[in-house]
Amino acid sequence: MFAQIHTADSIGKPKNLKFKYEALIIPTILIGYGAIGLESHTLKDLNSGTRNELKEHIDEKFTIDDISQYTPFLSVYALNTAGIKGKNNFKDRSIILVSAYVIMGATVNIIKTTGNELRPDGTSNNSFPSGHTATAFMGAEFLYQEYKDVSIWYGISGYVVAAGTGFFRMYNDRHWFSDIAAGAGIGILSTKIAYWIHPLLKNSLFKDRDKLNGMIVPIYNGKQYGLGIVMGF
Repeated sequence: MFAQIHTADSIGKPKNLKFKYEALIIPTILIGYGAIGLESHTLKDLNSGTRNELKEHIDEKFTIDDISQYTPFLSVYALNTAGIKGKNNFKDRSIILVSAYVIMGATVNIIKTTGNELRPDGTSNNSFPSGHTATAFMGAEFLYQEYKDVSIWYGISGYVVAAGTGFFRMYNDRHWFSDIAAGAGIGILSTKIAYWIHPLLKNSLFKDRDKLNGMIVPIYNGKQYGLGIVMGF
């Protein structure tokens, strides 16, 4: 559980990220691969081959991906709590995180509800894209952006955890490889968009709210994991 009050908890006044077209290359490739994988027989064969290879080596399932999907973005708050300052203060990074989460969540859920991709385990037709992977890569990009000026290894570690989350979604027979690729792309792009639009949101919706206190609380109802975010303005 992480709680914080509005203090000087950043390395300095952050510079607004300018829109860079090259930043779209990787997420666009990942999303494009996933989309093509819905129709391409070659990529479908690759999906099946990857799944069969994993099944040959699976002894039991591990549900670590239910937790690891949140680890990258929670690490930002954990590092700040530990006194390691990132790019933005609590207010700004929280606005960015919520924006990224809304963009990512809306995108994933709209595609899932309008699509018809059967999961590898046959339980439902909302396999594409992977929400767990999207959440993990959203957090990894968030961690990278906040701490790349401190040490690039924070961002690398976040992406390693995100990649592991995607792997375990396939390992647990919940997603195809193309689902993972698309989820990763959506997650990364959602965070990039959140940073780009942050100045607009801050100057319009949060213009007169200089103080922002909050708390992030893990939730488990016996079947599902989640997070509760409480903010005071």
